[in-house]
Amino acid sequence: MAGAVCAGLAVSLAGCGDDPDAGTNGVGKLTADGIQSRAVAAARAATTVRVSGTVAGGGHTYKLDMRLKDDGGSGSVTTGRTTFRLLRVGDHLYLKADAAFWTHSDGHGSAGAAAQKLGGKYVKVPEDDPAYRRFSPFTDKDALLKGLLTLHGPLAKGDRRSAGGVRTIALSGDKGAGGTLDVSLEGRAYPMRLDRAGNAGTLRLTEWGRDFTLTEPAPADTVDYGKKLPAS
Repeated sequence: MAGAVCAGLAVSLAGCGDDPDAGTNGVGKLTADGIQSRAVAAARAATTVRVSGTVAGGGHTYKLDMRLKDDGGSGSVTTGRTTFRLLRVGDHLYLKADAAFWTHSDGHGSAGAAAQKLGGKYVKVPEDDPAYRRFSPFTDKDALLKGLLTLHGPLAKGDRRSAGGVRTIALSGDKGAGGTLDVSLEGRAYPMRLDRAGNAGTLRLTEWGRDFTLTEPAPADTVDYGKKLPAS
């Protein structure tokens, strides 16, 4: 009798161990479309997120490390050998970089003078300046996530794996050619990692719902250059 009980217990435990969804949020049992819907809903409901990694497009590769919330964001962007900081509080966008960022290729004349004035300061970017349209999306949580969470082509569930120490399930578009998204199997079904379509970069999405404070830079650290920034 004791042997039969032990054998039955062993079978029961083995069955539990074979269940890949044991102890998860159950998202892995959904269809591919269901997983995507759950992930998008979780992302939209979150108040904050940190996005870090690389984005390639238009002949440029950007390295991002941005913390985003509904009314703005802050962080750094690197392209080539240049790194600059972005800060948006409401509609006010600021860009902070060294003097080399603001210097024309010839490095002479008024451009050089402007570079010395702007280098190391938070420069307020006019809303009508092309730089505002170029850089503000990096600080816009909803706009950035809308672009990042779109997979192209037919959706399919992939393997169960992990991202940042969190168990995930992979969701791919067009067998991976349209991008691959790792969705958390723990807690809320947050997107955790994105391999963008066409080898256009890899991004990590972390610190969901972890609040942080956005504040305007101090006046002593701020330059309001006017209606249009100098070319850089």
